[in-house]
Amino acid sequence: MIRCFHVTKRYGAITSLTDISFQIDEGEFVFLTGQSGAGKTTLLRLLYRAELPTSGQLIVAGRNLATMPRRQVPRFRRRLGLVFQDFKLIEDRTVFDNVALVGLAVGFSFTESQRRASELLRLVGVDGRAQLFPAQVSGGEQQRVSIARALMTAPQLLLADEPTGNLDPERANEIMRIFHAINRSGTTVVVATHDADLIGTVGRRTMILEAGRLNTLAVATQVS
Repeated sequence: MIRCFHVTKRYGAITSLTDISFQIDEGEFVFLTGQSGAGKTTLLRLLYRAELPTSGQLIVAGRNLATMPRRQVPRFRRRLGLVFQDFKLIEDRTVFDNVALVGLAVGFSFTESQRRASELLRLVGVDGRAQLFPAQVSGGEQQRVSIARALMTAPQLLLADEPTGNLDPERANEIMRIFHAINRSGTTVVVATHDADLIGTVGRRTMILEAGRLNTLAVATQVS
């Protein structure tokens, strides 16, 4: 699913990532962790082709991101689901519309978009909040909506950047249970987080970034 070969990312004189190499297989669940500024968000941005590496090769879902023409990026991103810490919901649209509009944007019919939105909101447990606006639901519920939105295109790969950073421990664990259910359905999941307690609780393979360099720690405990 992901092949990263000697990737380096520089911003002028500042090096954010140095000689990063790793492999994530289809169907894996992987944590990416490290202190603030270690390069987690930069690496995720490279994975969904928001930025290009300064050097090295990055293959995601069979596509070489370093050589992909810009016009092909939107089609490539339809194979991905993206979840962010700050939710990025449209405030003047209902919970339901925030999810359904993604389907329309990628070419689903109105009927199919409505059907999938209903199914996904039920999957993440907020179908009863569908007609409310984002400001009318809790932070944990907003994050569930953002996950439903990310799943609208049935992505092969789900990338989540600090998805529990704004949530209390109970809500964070609820979100992780949803991610594990998504992973069991076959989607590859990569979660960037600095929450060591959360990682220790669920026990998955963990990749550790330290000052832009990668150390890999295999975690033996698996959650069924």
